[in-house]
Amino acid sequence: MPIAIVASQTGGPEVLYRIDLRTPRPSAGQVLVRHAAIGVNFHDIYVRSGLYPWPVDSDLVLGSEAAGEVVALGDGVTGFAVGDRVVYTIPNGAYVSERLIEPQHLVKLPDGVSAEVAAAAMLKGLTAHYLLHRSFKVQKGQTVLFHAAAGGVGLIAGQWLASMGVTVIGTAGGPEKCALAAQHGYAHMIDYKSEDFVTRVAEITGGTGVDAVYDSIGKNTIAGSLKCLKIFGTLVNFGQSSGPALDFKLSDLAAGSFSVTRPVLFHFTAERDYLQTASDELFEMVKNGTLKINVNQRYNLANAADAHRALEARQTTGSTVLIP
Repeated sequence: MPIAIVASQTGGPEVLYRIDLRTPRPSAGQVLVRHAAIGVNFHDIYVRSGLYPWPVDSDLVLGSEAAGEVVALGDGVTGFAVGDRVVYTIPNGAYVSERLIEPQHLVKLPDGVSAEVAAAAMLKGLTAHYLLHRSFKVQKGQTVLFHAAAGGVGLIAGQWLASMGVTVIGTAGGPEKCALAAQHGYAHMIDYKSEDFVTRVAEITGGTGVDAVYDSIGKNTIAGSLKCLKIFGTLVNFGQSSGPALDFKLSDLAAGSFSVTRPVLFHFTAERDYLQTASDELFEMVKNGTLKINVNQRYNLANAADAHRALEARQTTGSTVLIP
């Protein structure tokens, strides 16, 4: 019997609980996908906690990426067949063992890429793609700072940036996380638990600063991130794991004629052409070994709350997946 993990209301991991479902049948224009692996992301925590808006009043199914197999097609669906291995990333709804989905959100998985790797890489890999190619288009020879370097997005971005000839400075908490990130493209690592990252960036860059800062931390880092930028530098804020930066003011950008952007993945992936092109680039780099995807934590779908606790406590590295 299919199951789902739902959040009864906004709150901590304790609001998550399991429900049993009937096997869904696809209507016209729908695809039924049986999940093999489901990605866990800070986006799920932002939604569960109420930092991001809910599309329903209660009993929300979380989860924004998953990979699996097509098991049934509704009338009128073209381009997919029963048995196809597929992956997707859309807001919410993925913490289920089976789900109905519109085909425009699906991407076929190439041979050689497992469902676990795909579920771990889709949201985080496409996030890295839009960060580096759309939000601030990084050029060879530039230097950037990337916070949370040992996280799922950070490990992918570090490798991707290094392959582009970019010098990447990363921050992470503790020597083990710093060592891990250093193995994934980061030229310099800063342990924020024992070092001031603003001071260290100044030392590393000879006082010139970096061309861009990629900041998914928010409240605890935004002010320092701006201090790390060179004149005309760009701050790319794409998350708020420490909470929203409520004291940020537009006038703060005047210190260096800085630019700031707050992009959202799903605005990019709503364009089918971008979704397909970016996914093709991502999985080609996975297949040829340029990007190594670290699936370092696995939980049973029924234990999704435990996965949330570990992620919030910063006890994880790389990617976390749920197995139905």
